Amino acid sequence: MKLRIILILTLIANFGFAQNFHEKFKKSTEEKDTIQQLKILKEWESKNSNDPELYTSYFNYYFAKSKTDLISIDKNSNGKEGYQLKDSLGNVAGYIQSNKSYNEKYAKKGIEYIDKGILKFPKRLDMRFGKTYVLGENENYTEFTKEIIKTIEYSNVIKNEWNWTKDKKLEDAENFMLGSIQNYVTQLYNTGNDDLLENMKNIAETILKYYPNHIESLSNISIVHLIRKEFDKGLEYLQKAEKINPTDFVVLGNIAQAYKMKDDKINAIKYYELVKKYGNEDAKANSDENIKNLRK
Repeated sequence: MKLRIILILTLIANFGFAQNFHEKFKKSTEEKDTIQQLKILKEWESKNSNDPELYTSYFNYYFAKSKTDLISIDKNSNGKEGYQLKDSLGNVAGYIQSNKSYNEKYAKKGIEYIDKGILKFPKRLDMRFGKTYVLGENENYTEFTKEIIKTIEYSNVIKNEWNWTKDKKLEDAENFMLGSIQNYVTQLYNTGNDDLLENMKNIAETILKYYPNHIESLSNISIVHLIRKEFDKGLEYLQKAEKINPTDFVVLGNIAQAYKMKDDKINAIKYYELVKKYGNEDAKANSDENIKNLRK
């Protein structure tokens, strides 16, 4: 009994240490005192290396240290937001833009710490998504995709029983995970790099292995095939999605677009009419415009 009491007291003491270090680290981060941050982290690590927040804090420290915002004046916007510079005639002469760059050495150090954290606390989804975010920021889309796939695979092993910061159980973890991954897939798509279509396809196929009715992943694969002009293959996935939810106007709109790309005007109009039936105001207006053009 005495041993058990000592053990409980030790656990309470460690928890107190962890809370104290975490609060100190947050305070020094708010004050942007990087010297104090590192000092706290080293002391924290020596006192309680089994605290999951230690690894996320180390990760955040090195990620912040790796990031630099550079201001540049460019002739073209390159698709980025920026302040327009105009000449005396009011013509746009250039753009002042903020460009992020990352120090590889510090970024790598942050990844090393979060990898240690994931190894010790594999159910911490915030660690996995933090790593994925940084890989995306560094445009390392190969490792970015691998990390997403590993997360999906492990989610199946633990039956979606994920934890978040401070080891709190994540509510509605399955939908949260899938929704977050969809945002990462959108990030791949928004690069406009066709070389990354295969990454999108691999992520979608992994999701569908465990969640065969995941409409977003069926749509994602269909988009890959449509971009590659594999129209029938793209339609195959969209029609599966339609069976799951016949009133999903995004799916219906994609089917209409696929038929339009195939130059099948009859079916394209048919599905644009369905979008008008189930869609929002923007979707209805877009469908009207497409139907009008298809009937010319």
